[in-house]
Amino acid sequence: MRFVGRFAIAVLAVGVGIGAFAAAGPAVAQKRGGTLVQVTQPEPPTLGSYISTASPVGQVAAKVYDGLLEYGFDLKPIPSLAQSWTIADDGRTITFRLRPGVKFHDGRPFTSADVQFSVMEVLKKVHPRGINTFAEVTAVETPDPMTAVFRLAKPAPYIMSALSGYESPMLPKHIFEQGDIRTHQNANNPIGTGPFKFVEWRRGEFVRLDRNPDYWKPGLPYLDRVVVRFIGDTATRAAALEKGDAHVAGLGAVPYNDVKRLERLPNIQIETRGSEMLSPVVELMFNTRKAPFDNPKVRQAISYAIDRKFVIDNIWFGFGRPATGPISSNFAPTGLYSANVANYNVPDGVERANRLLDEAGFPRRADGTRFEIVHDITPYGEEWRRFGEYTQQALARIGIRATTRYEDVATWLKRTYTDYDFDMTSNWLFNLADPVLGVHRAVHSRFIRQGTVFVNGARWGDARADELMDLATVETDATRRAAQYAEVQKIVAEAAPLAWVLEVNFPTVIDRRFRDVIVSPLNIFTNFDRAWRE
Repeated sequence: MRFVGRFAIAVLAVGVGIGAFAAAGPAVAQKRGGTLVQVTQPEPPTLGSYISTASPVGQVAAKVYDGLLEYGFDLKPIPSLAQSWTIADDGRTITFRLRPGVKFHDGRPFTSADVQFSVMEVLKKVHPRGINTFAEVTAVETPDPMTAVFRLAKPAPYIMSALSGYESPMLPKHIFEQGDIRTHQNANNPIGTGPFKFVEWRRGEFVRLDRNPDYWKPGLPYLDRVVVRFIGDTATRAAALEKGDAHVAGLGAVPYNDVKRLERLPNIQIETRGSEMLSPVVELMFNTRKAPFDNPKVRQAISYAIDRKFVIDNIWFGFGRPATGPISSNFAPTGLYSANVANYNVPDGVERANRLLDEAGFPRRADGTRFEIVHDITPYGEEWRRFGEYTQQALARIGIRATTRYEDVATWLKRTYTDYDFDMTSNWLFNLADPVLGVHRAVHSRFIRQGTVFVNGARWGDARADELMDLATVETDATRRAAQYAEVQKIVAEAAPLAWVLEVNFPTVIDRRFRDVIVSPLNIFTNFDRAWRE
């Protein structure tokens, strides 16, 4: 028995359950029962996905909370808690007909009052991305328990891409309206309408989620349980998957060199589909309000100094392509991506970087250095440590002495987005399904929001870029919108408040005994309601 303590007992009990289902007949044995063990790294600081968009949070909470909609691989909406919707011709009214008979995990019914509360009192006010997503929503009307009407000041078509359980979870008003939503006691005892119910969080070990027997999708979920394990040691995470002690890991939980090794095993499948609605971009973020990063030439120099091909080949093991700016090339088919920007991915990048630093007034001293900084490393795993070490070496080549710092997630988030006590940090942000949702938050001055995570921590802004993003937010003509974003990308890339390094193509490691694990463009930020064990 590889697990110990109460967790071992839980897995043993589930194994007995699987045997019982098998006795009932082959058809049942294929579909019902079993525990899926998901590896998430690092451990989330909270399970309140309505207040934190940190990756580990959503990987757990999306199994508990539903959204009004879900999405197919074509990025088109699929009914969820909303079974239908109507958008007015002027784009300023969206009417959702809610699904009857849905219950929260405590047995209380889900109604339009919960939608109104979730949007107006939670997502619009405290959700890091919801502040932007629902900015144009002036009211959510509830003419009856099964109807929710969004009233908008201006058209906001991007809202229809942001209503998943991961992005915009629907909360029970009767639970969360009492007390301060930012510090609510149920943040880590979540109650949703999703396919799995929260049971236990053993800090440093796992979160246990059990099957919701009253889930509104008939016959689902198939699994009895999802256990999300937190394994700090890199080798142990890979070994758990190799031995079958864990069954799925994605979004960087397994180092990319281990992914290549595991791919050769007969019991392992590597799925590269499932990030279409995420479009993650790895970046270096500069504190542009703090010297020397208040000087754009310094920021440009570091952008030139990074060898993107080396990073992709040796740290992300080929799972990516060079990034050119704030918008991922995944948006090329829509016309919103432009490569007509300042190109920092050039063969003579080091030479250009040195010239820029000389021009910026930072000559090399007798010891060869120009100045010293602290480089904070994203605390999300081994490849981030290696990326930090590489960055340290790349900066040394241009005379910048960088000391690396690696802290836990909560400390890093507070340092970066609340205290602004950093020089430069590695990071990665999702572009999501539309630039309004995933890009504006990083470079629009409106998102310099102290205490809100994964927004404009660089504290950079440009009046023209802001104006163009505001115009693109409500623009319904595709050609004009593409032109607006082309200019935004040119302005932002030239100013270089961040150094965009690579667009990650996340591989998901899956035990072949489990099927239908990745069934949406949101990767493992989905609810696993259709996942089943052979």
